[in-house]
Amino acid sequence: MSLVEVTDLSISFGDVHAVRGLSFSLEAGGALGVVGESGSGKSASAYALLGLHRGTGARVGGSIRVAGVDVQSAGDAELRGLRGAKAAMVFQDPLSSLDPYYAVGDQIAQVYRVHHRVSRRAARAKAVEVLDRVGIPDAVRRSRSRPHEFSGGMRQRALIAMALACEPQLLIADEPTTALDVTVQAQILDLLHDLRRETGMGLLLVTHDVGVAAESVDEVLVMQSGLAVERGPVAEILGAPREPYTKALLSAVPRIAPQADSPAAATGHPVTDEAEVLAEADGVRQVFGRGKSALAAVDGVSLTVRRGETLGIVGESGSGKTTLGRMLVGLLEPTSGRLTRVDQVQMVFQDPVSSLNPRRSVGESVADPLRARGQRDEGVIRARVSDLLERVGLDPAQYDRYPHEFSGGQRQRIGIARALAAEPRLIVCDEAVSALDVTTQAQVIALLSELQQELGLALVFIAHDLAVVRQVSDRVAVMRRGRIVEEGPVEQVYGAPRDPYTKQLLAAVPTLDPALAATRREARKELTAA
Repeated sequence: MSLVEVTDLSISFGDVHAVRGLSFSLEAGGALGVVGESGSGKSASAYALLGLHRGTGARVGGSIRVAGVDVQSAGDAELRGLRGAKAAMVFQDPLSSLDPYYAVGDQIAQVYRVHHRVSRRAARAKAVEVLDRVGIPDAVRRSRSRPHEFSGGMRQRALIAMALACEPQLLIADEPTTALDVTVQAQILDLLHDLRRETGMGLLLVTHDVGVAAESVDEVLVMQSGLAVERGPVAEILGAPREPYTKALLSAVPRIAPQADSPAAATGHPVTDEAEVLAEADGVRQVFGRGKSALAAVDGVSLTVRRGETLGIVGESGSGKTTLGRMLVGLLEPTSGRLTRVDQVQMVFQDPVSSLNPRRSVGESVADPLRARGQRDEGVIRARVSDLLERVGLDPAQYDRYPHEFSGGQRQRIGIARALAAEPRLIVCDEAVSALDVTTQAQVIALLSELQQELGLALVFIAHDLAVVRQVSDRVAVMRRGRIVEEGPVEQVYGAPRDPYTKQLLAAVPTLDPALAATRREARKELTAA
């Protein structure tokens, strides 16, 4: 009997059919990647394996068997026994999955005691054991830390440790690396691979990033609009896809190697040193805190941004790139150093949900810069906003709709429209596509490129995804611990990196070649062991 057997699965939320007639199986010890765009039904399908739709109003049909349990007919007690003990789930956002008030070790111990009759001391010892197993240093001490004291990668490791506490037969990982930078992502993927080999557990990996699937699984199931469109060995699906949708999904994946049809290559306007300087930083520093607790988030950075160019800024979380971006738009003033910029500067943020007021229509949000500049004629405002919405590929008739009525990619387009309303000459994009699936990401990048050509904009593109930065940038600056360690034309930095840190970042970027992924994994192991 297979570890997972799904037959004719259907999931509906009201009138929305999220999953339709899905069937697949997963053998013990196997690894299956479920890939597709946002809204394809991949997460809804994963949740159904643990009966997580029960009591939500969703209608779930078909047959689901996991580790011998008939999920559809199982009672609440049997489902509780399945969750955690036989099958465990790791979610995308560890902060929403971990209680901020309790130590991480106590939370893992509590999960263990739900399924095993052991003392508190024994449960705490188990928590330390699994934290150590997932590579958290000084596990005894760190087990007493609360989630906010962990980095993003460490929190994800802690969540994996919690899932492993009861030694499940199946681990379901739902977008476990989406918010992580490339080096931490590589570490988490290596960890999942090693744990699967060591424990024999099965892995169901849900991801919109095809490169992540190539790094981690044996087989791939491609979903579109709730349907399975293609399934097979990962090398076969990624190397010779049969279905047009799979081909489109793969073609949208940004790559480190230059592509002739990339938005950056399509600009066709090399920027010279004579082009107008729109922003210039000379030895700028940004220090948070005082005395012994002072932290230099940006430490002596110098750079220029010229009209019509795209400067990519890459680095891991905590490298200072977002702080630098906020200084470039005037949200922060440098602690020291000199920073000059034109007045017409705008920012597009990572999370359009938190940067758009949920209580106001999107049209009103886009209109804010117009009103801030003194425009009072409502007819003029509405006409201008309608033009901006149309320019970014949205229907002007959607003026009075609210942010929750739009997809992630559409909300990011709204953020871009709002930035354009102020008629900027420079736009700073802070992780503007990091939370989007690859096809939506490609659409937003193409839009920015078109707007740049049409309006002569300069872009500063801040991202932890080196492949995306390679695709859009003319020049790139690599940041580490508040400093720029390498800067130059994108072909030079990517083709012949000088700094060891740049080489390390590039080596961690996922590849679509499973054989190369395995080689890189072994190389990282040797480097860690050295």
